[in-house]
Amino acid sequence: MSNLKEILINKKICKSVWFMRQAGRYLPEFKKIRSQNQNFINLCLNSELSSEITLQPIKRFNLDSAIIFSDILMVPYALNQKVEFLKNHGPKLENFNLNNFLKNNDIDFIEKLKPVYKAIEITRKKLDKEKSLISFIGAPWTLLIYMFGAKLNKKEIDLKIINKKKNEIVLVLEKLINYLCLHIDNQIKAGADVVQIFDSWAGLIPQEDLNSFCYVPNFKIVEFCKKKGIPVICFPRGIGENYEDFNNLVKPDGINIDYNVDPKWAKQNLKGTVIQGGLDPKILLLSDEEIYNNVRKYLDAFKGLPYVFNLGHGMLPETNPEKVDKLIKFYRDY
Repeated sequence: MSNLKEILINKKICKSVWFMRQAGRYLPEFKKIRSQNQNFINLCLNSELSSEITLQPIKRFNLDSAIIFSDILMVPYALNQKVEFLKNHGPKLENFNLNNFLKNNDIDFIEKLKPVYKAIEITRKKLDKEKSLISFIGAPWTLLIYMFGAKLNKKEIDLKIINKKKNEIVLVLEKLINYLCLHIDNQIKAGADVVQIFDSWAGLIPQEDLNSFCYVPNFKIVEFCKKKGIPVICFPRGIGENYEDFNNLVKPDGINIDYNVDPKWAKQNLKGTVIQGGLDPKILLLSDEEIYNNVRKYLDAFKGLPYVFNLGHGMLPETNPEKVDKLIKFYRDY
């Protein structure tokens, strides 16, 4: 086991494992809390419960890092755009209003997110010192997709909205970058020691817009983190071989690959960074032997490199916790 912060800063070769969405929907102990707290935003704002949920997978699996239980859409919420999580539908945001957005200010933004920072403080006190506490944000582009209601489905966005409002989007992007850096800074001050940037819908950006919508916004946030000495992991999901350009231009301390990225290709092309993740979460729904065979592909590919074992996307709700436990034991023994 090793501290994730140390691996990212020193590019140290050692064992470390955690999972995206490790705290949440597949764990019976989480489901119990969730059944008693129907409003998801209010649950994220309950500092004590948020901390308890964050620590559930640590207690169950003794993972090397905890990631604070929150949501990327807490930022639009803090910017006074109504956010709802509808059962069997996902997040729904009210229509974006530029004038209302521009009325926001740093003080009110921080005030609305204070319960998140309090949850981090509580968690840091309860978490073993050698374990990292990960904070996170959604990348500007990914937040924009939700804020502008441009997401049609998991594989498609409404490009008409994006093209029609390009000037507005450029303005909102710059403002979002400032608010996200502020959010990162406050999470670190509260006790987190690593930040991950989730650009979940980066793969839906047209090739000609990758630089302005993906590379540049992520670069600005990564630069802010570097100046502050904050280790940062980027996850530009779905951009395929553009991962190489992203890595060369943005230069994060770590980069999480998705399950469509060949680990051998990643080893050859993603230089000067700590590679994290890759395993398809659906693999955890298969037999033990199939899980182990797939895990070996990543462990063998990244042997001799600083590599953090993780998934290529978040843990699925139907995942059996016993499979996760077996996977962790296999990984640590391999």
